[in-house]
Amino acid sequence: MEKFTTLSGIAAPLMRANIDTGAIIAPIYMLSRSIDLGQKLFASWRYHPDGVEKADFVLNQPRYRNSQILIAGPNFGCGSSREGAVWALMRFGIRCVIAPGFGEIFFSNACQNGLLPVKLTEAETRRIADAVAAAPEPRVTIDLVRSIVTSPDGEEISFALAEDRRTSLLEGLDETSLILRHEDEIDAFQARLRAEQPWVFRPDPGSGNG
Repeated sequence: MEKFTTLSGIAAPLMRANIDTGAIIAPIYMLSRSIDLGQKLFASWRYHPDGVEKADFVLNQPRYRNSQILIAGPNFGCGSSREGAVWALMRFGIRCVIAPGFGEIFFSNACQNGLLPVKLTEAETRRIADAVAAAPEPRVTIDLVRSIVTSPDGEEISFALAEDRRTSLLEGLDETSLILRHEDEIDAFQARLRAEQPWVFRPDPGSGNG
């Protein structure tokens, strides 16, 4: 998993509430590995039925085409648990989503894949979105080391993230890698348990017991 420390990039305001995973990536696009999920991100909003882009959709506008940060309304990523919603965002180039709230499973999937979900208040999220819309260059900086978002007008807003999530993103560790950091402690626990409660463990096939 790619490390996330700091990011300064173009931010796109998509201030809709309850953007669900089906809107992020339609289930049909998950059926083939040959489909570019980034191209199909928000497909029903980005394209007309004939495949022509909708000029008014934010990610089709020239200033937001290369966005790495998405600013959204409450309850982003609600709905089904499909991990492809995170993959589609990252395939497009999005590395961070700022919103007042997230679907619980989406939030977990995001952290496990290197996409940073930043939860701010609705007022803070709106201020950043307004600053992005008004700025000559809609650039936002995310500093996970300091847990600070800097909007285009220079306002710094702090955010919180559980320390285990923060560590995994900063160091590029998935859940398995994070667990393996405690391998010595796990081995010591198992050795102690084996000595104290040997009946819990199946006999070693090579031991001749059982």
